[in-house]
Amino acid sequence: MNRGRLQVFYSGRVQGVGFRHTVKQVAAGYDVTGSVRNLPDGRVELVAEGEREELEVFRQGIRDAGLAGFIRQEEAQWLAASSLLRGFEVVR
Repeated sequence: MNRGRLQVFYSGRVQGVGFRHTVKQVAAGYDVTGSVRNLPDGRVELVAEGEREELEVFRQGIRDAGLAGFIRQEEAQWLAASSLLRGFEVVR
């Protein structure tokens, strides 16, 4: 298995536009677990685990879901999967 954890910080006009809820809807179509949350500095943080290939397709699916126009920058990093995440949630 090629499991990993993808952490992405999105900046741009990513708060107040339904970004987190759209990401959660997109996640339902992929075999990923994780969360998405707003940060105090105006960015959105995505943390997702799954097969690396699935995570790459999920990341593109987020852009393709109509969110690309809101994203100015994506800072992504790959980490070791913890396998502790269950489901996919919007963190408040």
